[in-house]
Amino acid sequence: MSSTQAIRERLHDAGASFAANDNIAEYLLPGDIDVIQAEVEQHVQAVLEALVIDTSRDHNTKATAKRVARMYVREVFAGRFESAPEITGFPNASGLNELYTLGPIAVRSTCSHHLVPMTGRMWVGVVPGEKVIGISKLVRVANWIMSRPHIQEEAAVMLADELERRIQPKGLAVIVRAQHQCMIWRGVRETDTIMITNIMRGAFRDDRTLRSEFMALIKDQP
Repeated sequence: MSSTQAIRERLHDAGASFAANDNIAEYLLPGDIDVIQAEVEQHVQAVLEALVIDTSRDHNTKATAKRVARMYVREVFAGRFESAPEITGFPNASGLNELYTLGPIAVRSTCSHHLVPMTGRMWVGVVPGEKVIGISKLVRVANWIMSRPHIQEEAAVMLADELERRIQPKGLAVIVRAQHQCMIWRGVRETDTIMITNIMRGAFRDDRTLRSEFMALIKDQP
């Protein structure tokens, strides 16, 4: 049994999904992250060897497997393994009900089809309900969701679902504009194409004037 096989069996026994964009933090035990990273390193080393790269004598790739494993587990896919960021909500004591926007927020994610970068910008629009949170917390949640292998459409929906659950707004808008290296670096090699995903919930879906106001506010932002 491989080291991570025990983790997979634990997930199976719990009936938990562990797709590329799932978070599995609640099923991990102390030390599991180190186990995952060590096994990823072994397999990346096997990939390098399969590519006929002499890592024993090539100083550029001698530690590549270790670097890649740490990058995947601790950085670019950290949203799979880390618990959700702590967010404290406060009562909307002043009865705030006006639109506010946040952005651009950097999108740093990974295409789950080819495991290459998906980067761009996102904007969030909120009409508060009974709770408010600090705007930096919105960014923390966005980074936590995006730090996983994704397809963009699912990433935007997951972020909107998470924010709705956390802040219960009267209205929520999420717009993601990103470039995909799976189109730029390979395949059609189209360098200027941007994919745009719009999610409109509650008041933004029902009120065309509010939706237009939000779109106008972010229109000229880079």
